[in-house]
Amino acid sequence: MEKGMNSPEALPSKSSQTSGTKMTAKEFEANKAEKGKRLGFVLVHAGAGYHSESKAKEYKHVCKRACQKAIEKLQAGDLATDAVAAALVELEDSPFTNAGMGSNLNLLGEIECDASIMDGKSLSFGAVGALSGIKNPVSAANRLLCEGQKGKLSAGRIPPCFLVGDGAYRWAVDHGIPPCTPDIMATKLSLAAFKRNKRKLELAERVETDFIQLKKRRQSSEKENDSGTLDTVGAIVVDQDGNVAAAVSSGGLAMKHPGRVGQAALYGCGCWAENTGVHNPYSTAVSTSGCGEHLVRTILARECSNALQAEDAHQALLETMQNKFISSPFLASEDGVLGGVIVLRSCQCSTKPDMEQDKQALLAKCAICRITFESMARAFILFRLMVLINGVPVESHYRKHVCWVHVGSRWQS
Repeated sequence: MEKGMNSPEALPSKSSQTSGTKMTAKEFEANKAEKGKRLGFVLVHAGAGYHSESKAKEYKHVCKRACQKAIEKLQAGDLATDAVAAALVELEDSPFTNAGMGSNLNLLGEIECDASIMDGKSLSFGAVGALSGIKNPVSAANRLLCEGQKGKLSAGRIPPCFLVGDGAYRWAVDHGIPPCTPDIMATKLSLAAFKRNKRKLELAERVETDFIQLKKRRQSSEKENDSGTLDTVGAIVVDQDGNVAAAVSSGGLAMKHPGRVGQAALYGCGCWAENTGVHNPYSTAVSTSGCGEHLVRTILARECSNALQAEDAHQALLETMQNKFISSPFLASEDGVLGGVIVLRSCQCSTKPDMEQDKQALLAKCAICRITFESMARAFILFRLMVLINGVPVESHYRKHVCWVHVGSRWQS
């Protein structure tokens, strides 16, 4: 930062104008305001499982678009929840993800989706489960969150934060969420996968008396499906004011029982977002993916958020994943656990030791990705973090940490 920028009234000197074009005070202030908008961090994932190498380009493309949509919202000054919802809408609209359009079909050949969103500032939460007929379930979840923030309904009724099935569909339509027909939700890819999985299920049921053979057949089926992504896609966001938000959306497991609700719709299991408070020095955001039943029984999103409050967040997160997920007593009967998380931690920190509290800069401390799978598609976009100190844009210090963990019992960084 140039010396002359220390004062809010300072303007660039003539010597600094190498182009020879003079900049008026109005233009300079407009330039400062524009720089001040270039804030935010977005991290998304497109689900964990077995991602096809042949579709790697599509996965990267949709993740990039999702990040860009969220950043556009942040640059426009929208809420962190709107930004994270925009990222999820982009992921839901892709036929290559297991969320919204193109989701896994259940036993009856129908699509039922789960989604949830959490606002770190108000700690408000909205979710829908086993929802059919809505193209973007996260939009319904976000609307539930927003309506809940308005206070009580008529006659003092408590507004809902979680709705399922037909009730969720009717509420969404009544609140302006456009419905869609089943033929729009199901794609050629999802229908082909359903027919393939149905044949495998019928074959497995015919030989179910031989447990070992059945187990091998199921394991083989998982490997044969070259794009068998499991469960949730998600996103986490921190805005220019340090507010965090998280969201998840899922079509659930393939061939699931109708009415099944996974972690994507459940509080503390699919996502978590919490701003800095009296008892937590850091703002945290978490989004999970994997086998919903495993993530529900361990309340993984909330557990990871708590771990991020430790001074050594990296080590604390490793221990949490090992002790409270992989080796959790609640999953002791499972042959193997399947799950992954993306997280971020941020705080308000001074760029100078004597800086007053209201002049502190935003520091996004870390963004970490952890999985116990073969693959997990993820991406992030970072815009140079800036803060306005006495009206002057000052570049803050930013550190980031992104990790990839391969399948297996060991954790790798």
